[in-house]
Amino acid sequence: MSDAPDLPETPGLTERPALPEAPALPEGYEFSADPARVDADRVYGWLSSDTYWALGRPRDKHERAMASSLNFGVYATESGEQVAYARVVTDRALFAWLADVYVDPSVRGKGVGTAFVGRIRDHLAPFGLSRLLLATEDAHEVYARLGFRPLERPEQYMAHSFE
Repeated sequence: MSDAPDLPETPGLTERPALPEAPALPEGYEFSADPARVDADRVYGWLSSDTYWALGRPRDKHERAMASSLNFGVYATESGEQVAYARVVTDRALFAWLADVYVDPSVRGKGVGTAFVGRIRDHLAPFGLSRLLLATEDAHEVYARLGFRPLERPEQYMAHSFE
């Protein structure tokens, strides 16, 4: 069974350039786009206590964010334990935002993160999105390996902060 969404053909889409090939997940790990598999308590613990972007995030906001997003995970095949998480906010037609990418410290350095983001990118490709954006302070090289690059014209982008 494929993780790719079942979407109708979209007439008029031009051929897109080939994506850089994503590395395979290391042996013993599997990708899933099934939101029922996400260990919400574990993910909340990771994000609210071990990230620079979500420290102290209130649980209710975290749950609303997950409920309004596509949720992805990587799991140890033997135990079923979740070892990575990410979510995507998208209209499933033109735009997506990759957020809350987290890899458990116990599996960092094994290639799980790069393979995980590659699987997410490939899962979204059939939507025909114009762009997939993200923000990072410290993982530019991971994303660059998968075809992400700095904004070509950052002067066109603006942000409004409610905080």
